[in-house]
Amino acid sequence: MKTFTITILVFCLSLVCINSLKAQEFQGRAEYVYKAQMNLGRWGAKMSEAQKKQIAARLKNRLEKKYILTFNKEESVYNEYEKLDAMSGATDSWGKNFTPGEQYKNVKTKAFVQDQEFYGKKFLIEDKLLKIDWKIASETKQIGNYTCMRATAMIPTSELSFWEFSWSQLRQETKEDENATADADSDDVKEEEIPMMEIEAWYSPQVPVSQGPSEFWGLPGLIFELNIGTTTILCSKIVMNPQEKIKIKAPDRGQEVTKKEYKEIIFKKMKEFRDNRVGRRYSR
Repeated sequence: MKTFTITILVFCLSLVCINSLKAQEFQGRAEYVYKAQMNLGRWGAKMSEAQKKQIAARLKNRLEKKYILTFNKEESVYNEYEKLDAMSGATDSWGKNFTPGEQYKNVKTKAFVQDQEFYGKKFLIEDKLLKIDWKIASETKQIGNYTCMRATAMIPTSELSFWEFSWSQLRQETKEDENATADADSDDVKEEEIPMMEIEAWYSPQVPVSQGPSEFWGLPGLIFELNIGTTTILCSKIVMNPQEKIKIKAPDRGQEVTKKEYKEIIFKKMKEFRDNRVGRRYSR
C-alpha cells in the first residue's frame, strides 16, 4: 500500500513537471506599432499649421514607436525597439525619462516588474498587475490572419502610464492638495470623483494566452489591438514558437519601489526642478 501511494505521488509530480515544461517551451513573439496623436493643449490654438507640423516632426519618435512582446503561457516581457531621432541623430534624452522601460508580467502570480531609468538613476518597479474588469462584446473583426473579439474596460486614469509626467498634471495635483488642505480645515467633506478612461481591446482566442502589450492582460486570448483615448497599439506581426527562444525573466536591478512610490518620486523631483527654475528667474 505504501509503495502504491509513493508511485501515485511520483506520477502526479511528473505530470506537473511535464505541464510546467510545456508552458516554458511554448513561446510567441508579437510586434506592436504604437501611435499617439499630438496634444498641444491651449498652446495649439496659437500656432500656425506650419509650426504644428514642425513640432510633430520633432516629436515623431515619441508619437510613433515599435514594441516587442515575447510571451509564453504564464509570462511576458514587453520592450521598445531602440530608435534614433531622425532629425538630430541622437536618442530623445528628455522623453526617455518618461517612457516605459522593460515590462515583465506573470499572469499566474499576478506579478508586474518594470525596469525604469529617471535622470540616470535606476528603479525597479515591483507591483501587482493592473486590475482590469473586462466586458466582452459580440463584435468581431479580422486582424491579419486572426479573428479578434472586442472587449472594453473602465480604468482610473491615474493608474494608466504611471511612468509619464506632465506639467498640467502637476498643476492639477498641486491644486488638489491645496483643496484637500482647505477641506480639512472645514466641516464640509466632498466625495472625490475619480477620472476614468475607457479602454478598447481586440483579442484572439486563436492565441490562447492571457497576455497583451504594456500593462494590459486578462482576456482569453492575446490582445492584438488596444485603443486608449487618442493612442492605438496594433499588432503588426506575430511569430509562434520561433526557432530562437528567448529566456523570459523579470528585470532585477535598481531601487525597488511600487508604482505609487515611483510616481511620487518623479513628481517631487519635477516640482523641485520647477521651483528652482522659478527661484533663479526671480533672483536675477
